[in-house]
Amino acid sequence: MNGTTANGGTTKSHLYNPTSRPPYRPQPYHCRHRPRRNYCCCCCFWTILIILILALLVAIAGSVFYVLYRPNRPSFTLASLRIHRLNLTTTADSSSSHLSTLFNLTISSKNPNSHLSFSYDPFVVSCVSSNSDVFIGNGTLPAFVSNSKNETTFKGVVVTTSIDLDAETVNNLRPDLKKKNGILLKVQMDTKVTVKMGGLKSKKVGIRVSCDGVKGVLPKGKSPSLANVSGAKCKVDLRIKIWRWTF
Repeated sequence: MNGTTANGGTTKSHLYNPTSRPPYRPQPYHCRHRPRRNYCCCCCFWTILIILILALLVAIAGSVFYVLYRPNRPSFTLASLRIHRLNLTTTADSSSSHLSTLFNLTISSKNPNSHLSFSYDPFVVSCVSSNSDVFIGNGTLPAFVSNSKNETTFKGVVVTTSIDLDAETVNNLRPDLKKKNGILLKVQMDTKVTVKMGGLKSKKVGIRVSCDGVKGVLPKGKSPSLANVSGAKCKVDLRIKIWRWTF
């Protein structure tokens, strides 16, 4: 019979035992991105190191240049300002106002450097009232070269205008014209300059020369009045343009 042996003994059943299989051992995870990560770290390290070395070299070169040449900014002086005409007229019905001006300036530029020369583009000269910041007039200066230890003087620089003013501008300007001690004026000059040193030549850089502290007196009759420029101080500022903004 099935399930028995010939000698009458009982056979053992061959049943499936799941515990007899070997346990599952997951394979260890190997990071494959480690070499790539190390490569990025090395690139960052060497890039930063190169930038620091270049910055150090530039600083050393700048220090050597300053010690050898002692560069200084050019200086400007407003020597005189004559007011031939400064008329503000308003119609009888106060519907419109007209400003007519005619100034004559004398301006000097000095280069204090021994090894540097400055090459200037034409200047745009403008005059505004210091208190109300109202535009008074404009003019131009020709291009010129200021060699080392040289002083250049421009006489007869004409600043003039003939414009219609709105009511707000008139209200800001009229009190300044009525002051007994004169109207405070500011002269601004905008241009671009190139610095030359031996065979080296820089790119053009915008500058603005601002002269404050000018006291103008209205002329009487046909004789021009001489403005007081004894307290006028001129400063030179860089004009850096980034896209649409100028600093």
